[in-house]
Amino acid sequence: MMTERQLRELEVQVARYRALEREVTDPLAGYLLHSIVLELEADLQDYPSVSGLRAPAGIRSSENR
Repeated sequence: MMTERQLRELEVQVARYRALEREVTDPLAGYLLHSIVLELEADLQDYPSVSGLRAPAGIRSSENR
């Protein structure tokens, strides 16, 4: 089981990889970053929301912007 802090760190990591995915120009790098984002989001789906506000995968909440 992950702690609240670990879950928040994972959410921050997802946000960072999403930002990199938007900025990258190389198609292979974009594909790899997208795969990483999907995998991290799947990890987040395994745990209930810490704050009760976690949005479903693919939908960004205001705290992830």
